[in-house]
Amino acid sequence: MLSLKNISVKYGSFAAVHGLNIEVKEGEIVVLLGSNGAGKSTTFRAISGLNKPAEGEILFEGKSLNKVSADKIVQLGIGQCPEGRKLFPAMSVQENLRMGAFVHRRKKDEIKKSLQHVYELFPILHDKKDDAAGSLSGGQQQMLAIGRALMSKPKLMLLDEPSVGLAPLIVEQMFEVIQQINREGTTILLAEQNANAALKIADKGYVFESGSIVLQGTSQELFANDEVRKAYIGA
Repeated sequence: MLSLKNISVKYGSFAAVHGLNIEVKEGEIVVLLGSNGAGKSTTFRAISGLNKPAEGEILFEGKSLNKVSADKIVQLGIGQCPEGRKLFPAMSVQENLRMGAFVHRRKKDEIKKSLQHVYELFPILHDKKDDAAGSLSGGQQQMLAIGRALMSKPKLMLLDEPSVGLAPLIVEQMFEVIQQINREGTTILLAEQNANAALKIADKGYVFESGSIVLQGTSQELFANDEVRKAYIGA
């Protein structure tokens, strides 16, 4: 479904990521592991069309994304839930969700169905649909950010650090919902520092350090790797 072939992304003369080769098959949950500044978010921005690669090629369903604009990439079926949620705090929960469906704004029946789906996944958002997004708890805001990404009906969802700042019980609930979204047919590319939680639900993963991939393998292989366990699991 998604292929990154020898991708490098630069900010000026600085190469934030370099030589990336990543494969995501339809139906998979794939995790990118790494500390802050390792290059995970830059990789997501490249896939989403916000930062074009200086080298290499990004393919989605066989089509090159290198020269495709960010809004067209959403229309092709890639949705992103960004790190830090990036909600519109003064707007209501439902208004934030509707913003996620902007590319489908003329398809009112589909928007209605998408809203119903999000509210079924996150009933608390229905209860608070008229409340300002900024008034929600951290966990509720993360639910809203994921729900907003779902409103574009993505084939592939990019989830950037969904567990940051959340209590362990909320993290567990969040990863259960991510699994449910995947079972319903959405392929997931997940960037995480919480390797313990991420590897439990992922099919495979890539470990980032200083803008490069230093390890890759199935979730079982990475979970059993001593270097991964020491660096990200604390064992």
